[in-house]
Amino acid sequence: MRVVVQRVAHARVTVEGRVTGEIGRGLLVLQGIVPDDTAADGEWLAQKLARLRIFEDAEGKMNLSVADIAGGILVVSQFTLHASTAKGTRPSFNATARPEVARPLYEQFQQQLAAALGRPVATGEFGAMMQVALVNDGPVTLIIDSKARE
Repeated sequence: MRVVVQRVAHARVTVEGRVTGEIGRGLLVLQGIVPDDTAADGEWLAQKLARLRIFEDAEGKMNLSVADIAGGILVVSQFTLHASTAKGTRPSFNATARPEVARPLYEQFQQQLAAALGRPVATGEFGAMMQVALVNDGPVTLIIDSKARE
């Protein structure tokens, strides 16, 4: 399971003009899933994200987590995170999990993250064409992969 995490001042997801998820200060999490991902990958990432210290403290150092600042988390499914561009100029998505595998893990990850954070998380809509608007704060953007465990 791979996520791109962006520290944001504000983020919103819309589907066909309808807002499906919106947060103020917090984390926008773009999530990609591969066939061998499991609930354990989601749990590891959920714990990591809830405690990830990328918000500034009173001295201006990245020392606070999203939980510490009572921030929000917006999770958006993004299968393109596991695209391969090894051949030609058209990305291949063969490494991504099929929807019947990915959807339950995406939904379970939301629950795992909400439990780790202690409050609900906002979401996009699995499989939908979404518009994601954000104000990146910093900018601070990280890529975290549950297989690397870094």
